[in-house]
Amino acid sequence: METLPETFGDASGRFEGAMARKTGIVRDNRYLRHGGDEFHPENYQRLEVIHAILDSPDMAGKLFPIPPRHATRDEILRIHSEAYFRKIAATAGEPSTLLDPDTEASADTFDTALLAVGGLLNAIDAVLDGSLDNAFAFIRPPGHHAERDESGGFCIFNNIALGAAHALSVRGLKRILIVDWDLHHGNGTQDLFYGDRRVLYFSTHQFPAYPGSGSLDEIGRGEAKGFTVNVPLAAGSGTAHYIKVYRQILQPVARMFRPELILVSAGFDIYEGDPLGDMQVTPEGFACLTRLLMDLADELCGGRIVLVLEGGYDLRGLARSVRAVLKELTDETHVGEDELDRLETDAVMWRSSVLNKVMEHLAPFWPVF
Repeated sequence: METLPETFGDASGRFEGAMARKTGIVRDNRYLRHGGDEFHPENYQRLEVIHAILDSPDMAGKLFPIPPRHATRDEILRIHSEAYFRKIAATAGEPSTLLDPDTEASADTFDTALLAVGGLLNAIDAVLDGSLDNAFAFIRPPGHHAERDESGGFCIFNNIALGAAHALSVRGLKRILIVDWDLHHGNGTQDLFYGDRRVLYFSTHQFPAYPGSGSLDEIGRGEAKGFTVNVPLAAGSGTAHYIKVYRQILQPVARMFRPELILVSAGFDIYEGDPLGDMQVTPEGFACLTRLLMDLADELCGGRIVLVLEGGYDLRGLARSVRAVLKELTDETHVGEDELDRLETDAVMWRSSVLNKVMEHLAPFWPVF
């Protein structure tokens, strides 16, 4: 991987303005090439508004660029089948290929999807090598619905699963926590690690909603029972509900699991105005979720956390929420424990039958409940 520029901070690694962390970003205009229909929810405009945020005066020059690369065939085959790889490769140069009812490949999709995976792998390597404290991969197409042999829900290759596989097989990690806050359940990620206790998969998602999976009794298979944690939430859940779930379910389990790296499927379709969802999380709420995960990473794995873009289809909300997340990642802002306490208290009257049921399902495997 190329050496990261040194011009962004001083010798101590601190930015002007006393920001304490080196935050890397994967950004490349080639990620705009996938797809073509601007009326499709998952289109190039999503990255254009993010790029505008990255170039704005309050963000420009404060983030470390991570050069992407194309993932190799062998890297893709750590998760996906040979037949599926060939299926996607065959779409190269074709104007339009319908892969499933929701997912279409354009002429550049195969190349862009390889670049998406490779960009995330470089981000993970930079954080594991210690040249960066944390990172956010602004890549597309998204990935968490993609299964071993199938696309789905706008997803081609399962970026975050391939990132976890890379950290396990190449970097020698033993325990990885994947947190998925996208509105839609990451069925692909869950299925790919359903029997693997090296990966703890934690998902909060609107339920019922696409793809229909993610019920609270889906907890893993065989020796990995308890290593899949699903918290299905009702439409209308907001920031306080998410904070309560993260504090009461995720934190105690993560502390027992002790991950060496935290990966985040960062979907912004739980934003309060998203056209594909009914959740009520604000940009400030995304900052809170980010801080909670950063605090866990600081406590458990040296602060090593990498986020990857998944959903989020309200362009204004996407931009505002991404800015809030980046400001937390760089420590330009810092949500305090008092604010998190207040939010959890705000949810005290929330009917917690789902939380109680999740705890009951997990108690045999995680004796913190």
